[in-house]
Amino acid sequence: MTPMATESERFARIRLLRSPNVGPVTYYQLLGRFGSAEAALPAMTDLAARGGARYRLIAADRVAAEFDAAARAGARYLFHDDQDYPLMLLAVDNPPPVISVRGNLALFDQPAVAMVGARNASAGAVRLARDFAAGLAGRGFAVVSGLARGIDAAAHVGALGAMHRDGGTIAVVAGGVDVVYPPEHAALQERIATEGLLVAEMPPGTEPQARHFPSRNRIIAGLAAGTVVVEAAPKSGSLITARLAGEFGREVMAVPGSPLDARAHGCNQLIREGAILVQSADDIAELVDTFAGTARSTFRDGGPADYRGADSGEDAGGEVVEDIAGLLGNAPVGVDELIRQSGAAPGTVQDALLDLELAGRLVRHAGGRVSLC
Repeated sequence: MTPMATESERFARIRLLRSPNVGPVTYYQLLGRFGSAEAALPAMTDLAARGGARYRLIAADRVAAEFDAAARAGARYLFHDDQDYPLMLLAVDNPPPVISVRGNLALFDQPAVAMVGARNASAGAVRLARDFAAGLAGRGFAVVSGLARGIDAAAHVGALGAMHRDGGTIAVVAGGVDVVYPPEHAALQERIATEGLLVAEMPPGTEPQARHFPSRNRIIAGLAAGTVVVEAAPKSGSLITARLAGEFGREVMAVPGSPLDARAHGCNQLIREGAILVQSADDIAELVDTFAGTARSTFRDGGPADYRGADSGEDAGGEVVEDIAGLLGNAPVGVDELIRQSGAAPGTVQDALLDLELAGRLVRHAGGRVSLC
């Protein structure tokens, strides 16, 4: 389908997003304030100066090189306002402004289940994940996972082997869409890009790093109506994905396991906290197929406030910026609390935080909290 943004605006959006200190929250605030990335780019230097620092945009030739790399990889960009951008992901707070994709975009239109679990999974859990995924893909579901070792790979393989009725698998990778990780999954990744759908938020050529995986997990949870954890330790990325699904108001499911196996403790913990116990593909399909926006699982974490699209209010001048900075410290604090203590309009506080972030002085945390670097 035809993208809503012009080619020059698409280029400007990538340049804006790849420039220093610009994350999804800041990106959406800048678009809301200036109306377009093309209009926002010339203002970046002045905004950062009010925050107390000099600023330099990413070079235009680096952005051009990124577009070329995406084309060589056979990928295309989907921006948040493109017609093909997945609606389930668009519904989360501050969704990825742009994702790169290879494969069958029709899978975004299918009911989706995220399936995650341990990398060092037991043989029984691997078989269970493979069978669950096959059963779901055979029913027309898209099985979403992260292409990691263990449960993720088993879910992708199971779904690929049973695709019909428009079902299939979506792999969300932590690096660039053209980067294979782990290396032994090169053939599997290419098969997914050919027969299923491959999704990345990071620029082409980006090697996955530890800090990329929480964002990858957020997309996995955001694409699906429900997330099922097959096997996981209590402190694992799989449980982070489940908690994100809870924040998004999606179904959270878990497969119970023996209390004697440490790899089952995470799933048992989720069930104790309100996740729905599932033991078959039928259990999962019933929950997801009838999902109408209100989850039946009682597992919840409070989600962050969404300030995207807030009115700008009065312009945050340098004095206001420093007043807001004076209220901040190293400990994260909620934006609502800053608004209350400062007495300034919400849009003015948001503008001040934007200036501080562009200047490299602000860090954003989960739950809509901020702190000084």
